[in-house]
Amino acid sequence: MADWEELEQRCLSCQRCALADTRTHVVFGAGQRDAEVMFVGEGPGEQEDLQGEPFVGRGGQLLDEMLSLIGLYRDKNFYIANIVKCRPPRNRDPLNTEQDACIGYLREQIALLRPKLIVCLGRIAANRLIHDDYKITREHGQWVERNGVCYTAIYHPAALLRDPGKRPETFADLRSIRARIRQVCDHTY
Repeated sequence: MADWEELEQRCLSCQRCALADTRTHVVFGAGQRDAEVMFVGEGPGEQEDLQGEPFVGRGGQLLDEMLSLIGLYRDKNFYIANIVKCRPPRNRDPLNTEQDACIGYLREQIALLRPKLIVCLGRIAANRLIHDDYKITREHGQWVERNGVCYTAIYHPAALLRDPGKRPETFADLRSIRARIRQVCDHTY
């Protein structure tokens, strides 16, 4: 298995799919590389592509605010990445072929990080990591354990910006995440 630096260098030079042709930056991931909590989104948006870091646009700012309510900060105690590492045109959903080309990088990130909790941000990440017919409106906040890792999904921050009515459900999900962290994580959060 690669180390973080080798994996990141391989990812930065990736040409496995057509998204490489239109990207400004590969968006590898950010946060603590020894965190027990990992967040996974679908793919970078415009601001992420410009800055080379995940979740830095309006949705990312909202996510940071929400996570701070439960004591999570990317510079202290979690890691965040996406299924695909390059921005799909016009922020469309990443195609299955694009996800297939990129999923190996995420799997290696997970193997290196060895998180105890993975929180999927939105339907696409949940479809890929929890099960392929995941219904975010029905299943968000529910927990699944696989190979010693607890998985859940919450609404994607962009969905919360479009529909603020989903925020109360998301805050309930955040409380559940905080409780699960206290149950399974070694570090104090």
